[in-house]
Amino acid sequence: MYKQKTLKSSFSLSGKGLHTGLEVTVTFNPAPADYGYKIQRTDLDTQPIIEAFAENVRETQRGTVLFKGNVKVSTVEHGLAALYAAGIDNCHIEVNGPEFPILDGSAIEYVENIQRVGIRELDALKDFYVVKNKIEVKDEKTGSSIILLPDNEFSVNVLISYDSKILYNQYASLDDMNDFPTEIARSRTFVFVREIESLLDAGLIKGGDLDNAIVIYEREMSQERYDKICQVMGVQSMDATKRGYIMHKPLQWDNEPARHKLLDIIGDLALVGKPIKGRIIATRPGHTINNKFARILRKNIILNDVQAPAYDPSVPPVMNLQQIQAIMPHRFPMQLLDKVITLTDLYAEGVKNVTNNEFYFTGHFPEHPIMPGVLIIEAMAQLGGTLALQITGEPKDFEAMFIKIDNTRFRQAVVPGDTLLMRVVRTAPIRHNILSIKGYAFVADKLVAESEFMIQIMKKENN
Repeated sequence: MYKQKTLKSSFSLSGKGLHTGLEVTVTFNPAPADYGYKIQRTDLDTQPIIEAFAENVRETQRGTVLFKGNVKVSTVEHGLAALYAAGIDNCHIEVNGPEFPILDGSAIEYVENIQRVGIRELDALKDFYVVKNKIEVKDEKTGSSIILLPDNEFSVNVLISYDSKILYNQYASLDDMNDFPTEIARSRTFVFVREIESLLDAGLIKGGDLDNAIVIYEREMSQERYDKICQVMGVQSMDATKRGYIMHKPLQWDNEPARHKLLDIIGDLALVGKPIKGRIIATRPGHTINNKFARILRKNIILNDVQAPAYDPSVPPVMNLQQIQAIMPHRFPMQLLDKVITLTDLYAEGVKNVTNNEFYFTGHFPEHPIMPGVLIIEAMAQLGGTLALQITGEPKDFEAMFIKIDNTRFRQAVVPGDTLLMRVVRTAPIRHNILSIKGYAFVADKLVAESEFMIQIMKKENN
């Protein structure tokens, strides 16, 4: 069982922006359930709020830039990576400028402050994007690719490759998000000296220096040109014949650049809007392909707002037919719940196998059998009953009575041979022994019906 999370209290960080060079302050605040990540520009008169979604990204050169109209916020990926890795689902972020501060070029200060203020659990279910099939995006020109595979948790594998004798092919991986603070968060952004002139010409990295990035000098240039770059960066002149890493703080790991690319992927995929259960395999990633991939996931989420339960028939159920009958009064022909596969205080998932022998198919309809919609609702209601009784702690001593059904929709016919997968989710705390739930029914990955229910939980008269 996973609940949504937010910060226990606010924290602020100040420093110069990597691209603008402006002194900026960003503040991370607690937010309610289902709020997501939102960023507010407090320096503007209208104080606009930008939703942190992949489709709101318009620029990806040397960072991820979110827009709302003409208002933008850049270099958001390090802060969002820290939130995502900490399992924080909801955060209201305020910034008094057009970008987050670069700090030391890593996410460690964000992580340390999250740990300092703490994390608070909310009374709402965490909604995962569960990967069920391979998803792949490729860029033939750059050789970049991202593959997402089904997995029980979120993990990332990254391979980077550059035409450089100093920054050779590197690999980094993160199998457990709990290791993010020690294994990934301190990895810094990096830049080649040969890129600096063109980035400055593009109006970028005005706040870059030898303290907030890994700087790689690997292609020898004239002393005069090197001196000009040093002057622009505000550092002392260096010997143009000596190549290597020239930043003040040495590498923390031999593969620190690869680790930072992994950090960027986490920050960019935080814009999907849901935590992911799947394994990322990224080759030569960058913000452009990261965002392209995140947009595909966002499209899938929007089209399939609720995902079907993951069902493996070989795994023993939480409750089998006999165990369901021990707490629920329904019997043939009205028992429409074959097994319960997940049961928590917040939600339940169950299965109804629809066969040609169902009693109602003889009249509904003989030549075109369709499961009556009212019985799909009844099947979800019975699953909701198991959830309601489970919450009491003593299900045999109570009974669940449905007192209201609302907002029912049928999307697709259910026919013999289908396996009806159902999920019911609490939508509010129990008040006066009344439980409110939302029910969903699926065939394969397609939502076929949904409805809202109210259940009254009552003590049995003979107890």
